[in-house]
Amino acid sequence: MIDEIQQRPEAARAPTGSTEQREGLLRLLQLLEARDYAFVTPTPATHARVLVNRGGRPATDLRDILGWSLPFSPSVLDAELRAALEGAAMLVERDDGFLQAALRVSRVEGTLFLHSAYPTTATDSVFLGPDSYRFAKLIVGRMDTGARRILDYGAGAGVGGIVAARVARGAHLTLADINPRALFLASINAEHAGVAHSVERVSAPKELTDSFDQIVTHPPFMIDADRRAYRDGGDLYGGRLSLDWTLQALALLKPKGRLILHTGASVVEGQDVLRKALAEHLPATGFEIDYSELDPDIFGDELEKPSYVDVERIAAVGLVVGRVGL
Repeated sequence: MIDEIQQRPEAARAPTGSTEQREGLLRLLQLLEARDYAFVTPTPATHARVLVNRGGRPATDLRDILGWSLPFSPSVLDAELRAALEGAAMLVERDDGFLQAALRVSRVEGTLFLHSAYPTTATDSVFLGPDSYRFAKLIVGRMDTGARRILDYGAGAGVGGIVAARVARGAHLTLADINPRALFLASINAEHAGVAHSVERVSAPKELTDSFDQIVTHPPFMIDADRRAYRDGGDLYGGRLSLDWTLQALALLKPKGRLILHTGASVVEGQDVLRKALAEHLPATGFEIDYSELDPDIFGDELEKPSYVDVERIAAVGLVVGRVGL
């Protein structure tokens, strides 16, 4: 039995930077496509429960290795996959003689995405989970398919922007994030998906100078004691970044441009805190606004934490804002 199977060594954090790593990761994605690899990433709480149910058994296939982040014997991988993982600096040797992958790979809307291995405890983790799937579906259903310039702000693994660019076909995508590790992986994901793109490392939408036909964004929305950038949404019960990013992004929209935002909103005393804040701060004219609740109850396990003592539930919400006029 493997002890502490859920604990990932610090050395296994997602690689970033080198040309060799980039080429190795692109090669890995190609091999996974050829083998029809697929994995759907659950919430961290569900992932933890699945590992407990596994009873400490090591990985036996690719989904165990690149999806469930399980330790594995070198004999589980064939030579071709082993070479690709080694070329990307993705294999971490454990003290017990097993190996572990430094990343996960998941499929969203038919496209493969590299993201951080479980558990995502590092401050610069690149997160992908159930919210990413809801975000992608919201984009497919609501985006302007004629958009030529698309921005994915707070891109993370790039799910929103890449899905949008594949729907629009021929659009140029700007991936923007504060996290260089996220930009490294998102750029690889975009290249693998055949999306023309550039990357911008910025800490807020207002730092960008271009304008866009389509902006997609999925702000962090949790109350996170560790203040992890990919997770902590600030005050307003985690809604501050969703409010700030929305207001800043509207200034970047071209005439008839559209913003699509997916986030979580805390409900306190029956009132959606984010919806109230947006109603108070969004411009009264010049925009068409559609705010909808996509899922009434997500991340319910978070309500056990003291910071959520006043919160009745966390809802997944979608906001679509269109600039009116020529």
